Amino acid sequence: MFNTKKWALIALIVALGAVVLAACTPTTETVTVEVTRVVTETVVEEGQTVEVTRVVTETVVETVEVEPDAQPAGPKDLIVCMAQEPDSLYWYGTSMLAAQAVQHAIYENLITTLSYDYQAQGLEKLPSLNDGDAVLESVEVNAGDTVVNAGGEVVVVEDGTMLVTSDGETVEFAGEAVMMDRLVVDFTLKARTWSDGEPVKASDSIYSFNLLSDPDTPASKFTVERTASYEATGDLSTRWTGIPGYKDSTFFTNFWQPLPEHVWGSFSAAELLEAEESSRMPVGDGPFVVQEWIAGDSIRLTPNEFYYQEGLPYLNSVTYKFIPDTNQLIAQLLSGACDIGTQDGMDAGQAPFLIEAENNGLLTPYFQTGTVYEHIDFGVNSYGDYGDGVGRPDWFEDVRVRQAMTMCTDRQSMVDNILFGRSEVIHTYIPSVHPLYPEGLTEWAYDVDAANALLDEAGFTDGDGDGIREDPATGTPFAVTLGTTTGNEMRQQLTQIFKENMLQCGIDVELYYLPSSEWFADGPDGVLFGRRFDLGEFAWLTGVEPSCSLYMTDSITGPEEEGFGGWGNSNDTGWSNADFDAACKRALGALPGTEDYEQGHIDAQVVFSQEVPVIPLFLRLKVAAARPNVLNFGVDPTQNSEMYNIFEIDLQQ
Repeated sequence: MFNTKKWALIALIVALGAVVLAACTPTTETVTVEVTRVVTETVVEEGQTVEVTRVVTETVVETVEVEPDAQPAGPKDLIVCMAQEPDSLYWYGTSMLAAQAVQHAIYENLITTLSYDYQAQGLEKLPSLNDGDAVLESVEVNAGDTVVNAGGEVVVVEDGTMLVTSDGETVEFAGEAVMMDRLVVDFTLKARTWSDGEPVKASDSIYSFNLLSDPDTPASKFTVERTASYEATGDLSTRWTGIPGYKDSTFFTNFWQPLPEHVWGSFSAAELLEAEESSRMPVGDGPFVVQEWIAGDSIRLTPNEFYYQEGLPYLNSVTYKFIPDTNQLIAQLLSGACDIGTQDGMDAGQAPFLIEAENNGLLTPYFQTGTVYEHIDFGVNSYGDYGDGVGRPDWFEDVRVRQAMTMCTDRQSMVDNILFGRSEVIHTYIPSVHPLYPEGLTEWAYDVDAANALLDEAGFTDGDGDGIREDPATGTPFAVTLGTTTGNEMRQQLTQIFKENMLQCGIDVELYYLPSSEWFADGPDGVLFGRRFDLGEFAWLTGVEPSCSLYMTDSITGPEEEGFGGWGNSNDTGWSNADFDAACKRALGALPGTEDYEQGHIDAQVVFSQEVPVIPLFLRLKVAAARPNVLNFGVDPTQNSEMYNIFEIDLQQ
């Protein structure tokens, strides 16, 4: 029976009627949009009340008003609608996605990260060891030199320091010189001009590096601390030299975004954080120039007359409008008041409406799997008084239990019901489209019969016939908890599906939800990273570089004095596997393009997929939308902002 229903888009439809009528002119036409609904129902099954989330076949017909598609030829003025207003446009003054969307128009991309790879744009090429513009050279290291030690830390060499030699041996420094490897990388900038007509020079990149190095610049100093020198070798060329022992897997990105020293040179690093010339109206080398920033409303840009790519950009202007309400943003897309709606203003919850709008020829939605993946972690080895056999039976040490629970999880149902079939089930910590995704990876299919057979084999059987298995050693019912964060409808839906799945395999799962501040708190008090949980659901970030280090033994969260990786480290499962560690370390200690790098990452994933210390679920979606006449627009999995190619976006007239 139905007790409650959550109609996901009722508020959206109501808002559209009001907003569109107010925004449109009398020349608008009316179209009908049908919306498939997602509902959560409370039902009674076998005497128990449970919540079930599903897509129902009912549709609701609503009417919205839109402008006719036909537009008179005229200036190509693109309007991009975003949910957020940038806090700054200063290169080292913001990390907001909304700011990146605008910065792509102001500054030339040096390097793009499309489709899990790297591409040169503002550089002549990406340096490589094969081409000779990157070199791994052996240098002499003595006491007092700054190096990366065998543990990956930046240290000053002294007696007792553990070092990795050029021959790959780990030795203890005892006063005599040691030969170590260091990287030397040469870059060449494409010739171009600042928007005020001054040439962009290699020295502008050196200036940028020095700004980043300044203590008053609030940005990561990770690569700076591992840099021996960064110098100009010509008008358009630079050389980066790493400190000995630092084998940077992304050495080919160590060219710093040129910044206009001729304009900013009189400001200190602290002053640049707030200066109008850097934070609101910066001089750039990209396709557009800021003309006006109306706080709380919009930023308007016009083409850079000095832009070096001939014939580009195509647009006469770009206006970024700030519309924090998703319903209003979509309404303005439908009315033609916006041409593009960016991902910061939409999510998978709008998918049914966007799909119906596409079917009616109103919008072109973009659903792209991104770099964030959801997963359920096993408490393989818990900590302290929550330890296996202390606070609870050792449910998850046996790999067969983890494999069975993975097979018992209907992950495709989660993708279909929560993400409307627009994402994909993930089987490791990178997606199947990644170039380092292995052949022969174990991909556990949804198979309840096989899962139950494997649990029987492991000795977890239902001795009393109540439908719940018991621990063979203690007779304790296989009843565990699954925690995640509050206020996240997607996670509430997927955990409910998981709970229902596990009952099919004789496992009783109790769900609980905590505020993010509590759920992600460091140990020893935090639940997740204090390793005081049975099952935990959350998300990690993947990317171009496979993140095997998340699950290494060295990364197990726990007190360092007890041999763990420190509270706040990444491996909350407590899982430890020597073969995985060896493969991951092989990859992390090598450079891209080498056999050790590629095979190490492949071997680590093969072990991970077989051992399943976590159940990888699915990739989150990036969701954006555009009017049908917008050309050359798209969303990429590994390029964060979808406005990366603003120089070639066009409007069909």
